[in-house]
Amino acid sequence: MVKKLGIALAVLIIITGIVSYFRSSPLTFAHDAVGVVEITGGIYDPTDTLQDLRQFAEESRIRGVIVRIDSPGGTVAASQELYQAIHELAAKKPVVASMGNVAASGGYYAACGAGTIIANPGTITGSIGVRVEHVEVGDLLQWAKIHYETIKSGEFKDLLSVNRPLSPEERRLVEELLGDIHGQFKKTVAESRKLDPAKVASFADGRILSGSQAHALGLVDELGGFSTAVRKMQALLGIKEEPTLIYAREHAPWWVRWVTGKNRVGVKLEMPGLRVLYEM
Repeated sequence: MVKKLGIALAVLIIITGIVSYFRSSPLTFAHDAVGVVEITGGIYDPTDTLQDLRQFAEESRIRGVIVRIDSPGGTVAASQELYQAIHELAAKKPVVASMGNVAASGGYYAACGAGTIIANPGTITGSIGVRVEHVEVGDLLQWAKIHYETIKSGEFKDLLSVNRPLSPEERRLVEELLGDIHGQFKKTVAESRKLDPAKVASFADGRILSGSQAHALGLVDELGGFSTAVRKMQALLGIKEEPTLIYAREHAPWWVRWVTGKNRVGVKLEMPGLRVLYEM
């Protein structure tokens, strides 16, 4: 048992040494470095991504940032926070949004903060709209002889309750809420893409669009993949060689968080023919 603990300790010391080396290595921030922030999956808690964007904004050796988006959207406020952070970053240095398979609804909202948006022709995007879902199971509860009761302090405190349908007044309130949020979304799209609000309203009805359709409508600047975004950044920075890509720190799996007490682990550094993971 003691021998095994000794081996484990030795391995830990070696790993720590390697990590320390890469933390101090000049490879960490090579010349003409470009940061890459990935937004994937549902957008609900943007805390880590906001931190990544803030770090790249403050790091002077990061000359530009590519935001890679592969998300169907999420909650309104979280998407707005990402948009605002990307928009503020774009005021300091070039930012290119690169859309993957899906960058719809809140995913597209976030992309609007970038100075340039690039999508594949087949990217699913658009879906400029908001929705609220209401499941009503009152009849089922009654059939099962389950008594459901809510004690409330105000008329609308149990809005969207599952045990009854919406009243006309409640429906009006929900529709007004959605209309206000939808208006915020359309305004952001119109202002960021420099489009006529009337034109935006003509297709901002929740419909999904392909990348090529979005390009024709002015929602996307160029068609292409991630490599296209890298070349675009290269042109924006006015450099001849392909930039070094530095990825934001990856999220640590649960067992790493349990052992180290840290939520995230490492930065991926990409250079031609080289990929390094460092900084635990």
